[in-house]
Amino acid sequence: MNKFQSTLAAAAMAAISLVPLQARAALFEDDEARRAILEIRERLNNMQSEINAKADKSNSFDLNNQNEQLKQEIARLRGQIEMLTNELANTQKRQKDFYVDLDTRLRKLEPQQITVDGKEVSVEQGEQRAYEAALAYFKAGDYKNAGASFFDFLRRYPNSGFAPSAQYWLGNTYYAQRDYRNAISAQQVVVKNYPDSPKAADALLNIASCHMELKDKGSAKKTLETLVAQYPDSPAARTAKERLTALK
Repeated sequence: MNKFQSTLAAAAMAAISLVPLQARAALFEDDEARRAILEIRERLNNMQSEINAKADKSNSFDLNNQNEQLKQEIARLRGQIEMLTNELANTQKRQKDFYVDLDTRLRKLEPQQITVDGKEVSVEQGEQRAYEAALAYFKAGDYKNAGASFFDFLRRYPNSGFAPSAQYWLGNTYYAQRDYRNAISAQQVVVKNYPDSPKAADALLNIASCHMELKDKGSAKKTLETLVAQYPDSPAARTAKERLTALK
């Protein structure tokens, strides 16, 4: 009898020692936590089977009393298993939600591939927002703020895929404010630094318009001829030809 009682007590202590506290749940990797739960369940089942088998062979009051205590302890341990299982599931869900949210945020911060003036370029989200904000000022007729915004954009993102367009629109802000000399200077930067951009032909057309506003027909004609020679297939070249005809 004593030997059997000692065996049951030792088994109970072994089972209890295998149950991790709730506070330790976060320290388990998912696979480790699952293995721990399965091991506890297996030992509890073995303990329950052993208790039932021994109970059938004895009517001892003391033994029954100890068996009842062990059954209560088993119920408590099973409650802890359920609590640990729920905590593990909740932790996994929180981790999944966290990483999904983190991945979404990081993707928003990553450079995006977009097409600008027919060319595939990589741009940052902040870079695109800054360009679009400056362009919005221009479309709203707020040329002063548009010019300041395009100037600031070019200072912050000199190598941006939007740079040719930003420089071109900067020139147009000067033109819209009748500052023709600064408009010419700004558009000359487009022609010099971005000769392969579609905006280069448009910049030359704008330069010619500025010369006409300054009553310099000779420079306007020369600029239009350069436009037709360098960018013959561009829409700006067709307009240039029409203007050259009108200047004759």
